Amino acid sequence: MLVSLSIRDVVLIDRLDLHFEGGLGVLTGETGAGKSILLDSLGLALGDRADSGLVRHGADQASVTAVFDLAPDHPARALLKEQGLDGGEDVLTVRRIVSRDGRSRAFVDDQPASVGLLRRLGDTLVEIHGQFDTHGLLNPATHMGVLDAYAALEPQAAAVRTAWKAWRDAAAERAQAEADLEKDRQEEEALRHAVEELRALSPKAGEEAELAARRSQLMHGEQIAEGLNGALAAVTQAADVEAAFRTAQRSLERILDKAEAVAQPILDALDRAAIEASEALNLLERAAAEIDLDPRHLEQVEERLFDLRALARKHGVDADGLAEVQARLEKRLAALEGGGADIARLIRAEQAARQTYVEAARALHKARAAAAGTLDAAVKTELAPLKLDKATFITRVEELPEDGWSADGLDRIAFEVATNPGAPPGPIAKIASGGELSRFTLALKVVLASIGPVPTLVFDEVDAGIGGATAAAVGDRLGRLAQGLQVLVVTHSPQVAARGAHHYRVSKREADGRVTTTVERLDAAARREEVARMLAGERITDEARAAADSLLNTTAA
Repeated sequence: MLVSLSIRDVVLIDRLDLHFEGGLGVLTGETGAGKSILLDSLGLALGDRADSGLVRHGADQASVTAVFDLAPDHPARALLKEQGLDGGEDVLTVRRIVSRDGRSRAFVDDQPASVGLLRRLGDTLVEIHGQFDTHGLLNPATHMGVLDAYAALEPQAAAVRTAWKAWRDAAAERAQAEADLEKDRQEEEALRHAVEELRALSPKAGEEAELAARRSQLMHGEQIAEGLNGALAAVTQAADVEAAFRTAQRSLERILDKAEAVAQPILDALDRAAIEASEALNLLERAAAEIDLDPRHLEQVEERLFDLRALARKHGVDADGLAEVQARLEKRLAALEGGGADIARLIRAEQAARQTYVEAARALHKARAAAAGTLDAAVKTELAPLKLDKATFITRVEELPEDGWSADGLDRIAFEVATNPGAPPGPIAKIASGGELSRFTLALKVVLASIGPVPTLVFDEVDAGIGGATAAAVGDRLGRLAQGLQVLVVTHSPQVAARGAHHYRVSKREADGRVTTTVERLDAAARREEVARMLAGERITDEARAAADSLLNTTAA
């Protein structure tokens, strides 16, 4: 939830630090006091468009810092981790600075960040609903996800997405195979020649390195032979080295019982030396015997090495990749010779994948249609107390033709309303007026309170154009929402204000020729006076105070 909001040099606000708690917080004040500035400031911190007009006159820059308390499983954490910014702290701090020339900078936990990241984080942290809001629940793009979440259909929706991907992958594989087959038919002669050429050469992985090493030996055979024979002569023409080591061992063994500490290490070293000398002699003799000085062998090795390299260049691979090229081309040739049997198999696989998708998507469609009726009924019960008793709310679940199917299923889903009897329903954002939009949103939010991932809701004048019992109903629903969420509401309604657990008054003050906006948290006595002002106007009467007491006592009960 939103823990604090610090504003510096924004329009009429000089310096303001606000602290918030959970539950329902209400912000009141006379028209023009600056309540909208608070919402603009919060929006700025959450990635809204920066405007140099927000910078207070005489200041070089404006800044807004918002601090949020994050639950361990909050979606913002995944975004932070994705950007390498999640420090594992319980709080998240976002900050936006706007200079006089309109340029802005963004920070997340005091690290530079993009405004786009602020906006993405903001979408998970706060929902702001104003009279003319067309985002969130009023955006048709969100309606399918809202309905699925409401009816706990996410597992079915995930299964449909998986089936869709399997179908698309199968279709792509079939299409690629058909394209390859058609291409191979057009190039059959070249394909057969390429396969025969590769079969004749029969390349093997690692062969090029072996041939290159063999070629080097053959090219320098005389020099290698000379070096080996010289080493062998040096060893064999001298005294028998191994015999000398053994003779020395026998001499030391005769004194071993008298000088074991001195003799034993020497004996061990002589034994190792005798073994190594014998092995070295054997290796020299074998290597000298195997030296190949036949020029025909060099010619044969070079011919195969050059053939391998030439064929590798032809196919655009290294020599070790020729075996894989041969396997791939042979597979294409087999498909060509098989008369499209592989294509038939892929078509059957694609059809099976399509059927799996259709079955899963139709089951999801039926579940969505049933859930839509339940959602409509639940919203309808909330509309009458909000002075929308003549309105109709409809969740439209329309099955699309096949060219409209997607990973989301067969459906187009949209929330529609009709505000007058007999009027055709239409998109909620287009049919409802400003005040009605806020109340439709409130009704939906009450019904959907348990499914939303956003922990803080802000309502701007949701009570516009209503009063009395309807305003009390709005306050009641805001109070119910606030039992599980943090709700902040800007209101002119005393009935709504009286429901708040926390009350903030926004006002203007003039000092030294400057007008500034201030916000103060009200105690019980000040709150009584504010609610009375909202009831009576500028002149607060005893009757207004008594009415305020009645409202506050009723909501407290």
